[in-house]
Amino acid sequence: MGKVELTRESGIAWVTLNRPDKRNAIDFEVMELLHQVLTEVEENDDDKILVIRGAGDQAFCSGGDLSIFHNLHTKEQAQEMLSKMGEVLFRLFFFPKPTVAVINGSAVGGGCEIASACDFRIAAPHVKIGFVQGTLGITTGWGGATMLLQRLNQVEAMEMLLSCKRYSADEARDIGFIHRVMYEADFSKGCCNWLSSFTKQSGGVLKAYKHRWCDQFDKEDIKRRMAKEIDECSTLWASDEHHEAVQRFLAK
Repeated sequence: MGKVELTRESGIAWVTLNRPDKRNAIDFEVMELLHQVLTEVEENDDDKILVIRGAGDQAFCSGGDLSIFHNLHTKEQAQEMLSKMGEVLFRLFFFPKPTVAVINGSAVGGGCEIASACDFRIAAPHVKIGFVQGTLGITTGWGGATMLLQRLNQVEAMEMLLSCKRYSADEARDIGFIHRVMYEADFSKGCCNWLSSFTKQSGGVLKAYKHRWCDQFDKEDIKRRMAKEIDECSTLWASDEHHEAVQRFLAK
């Protein structure tokens, strides 16, 4: 089993972050695998929708793997890493097919950034969701703030970012971050039933509507804003405040 698994069922390309022992955290290998998977799904006409989820039911994604990334000390080192994942999320934001984040476990930090890159977000009722980057002395570093501000009411988005609050699934739905909370006893079946209303349409129809969805965004402006965000996070990453916060986190 690899760190990123791709399975297919009834027009759905299921992309599973498969590091449950690390709460499905992102490392450099995962970044490369995600690029490969995005290309494969984009080129496969049988794949109508791309769905991202985490292995298990404890975590969707906990963000970057700090057990590895804590070795990045300078702004330049941080910027190289952040830019790599920023490229993945930029591709995901403008992916030519509908994308869904199936949040089957907690999504914090970079996990929320991945979810923000997707068109839709559905969640299990037990999950916690939060842009907690500020507690580590940094901001969103993969372009997540830029994407969130496109997805959500501006004030609600800023409150999510500034407060570092961990929201329940219901709270996240109430502010519009989550589109639907799946209360069904069989979470996976509930997700498949919801997705089936899309996949019964032709792939051409879905792609055409996704193109109209993307038309509302200025692609170059989004890229520029994400680059500024990554640069600002890189500066904060090199600070003593961040490195000390990471050490406290790893010592827990």
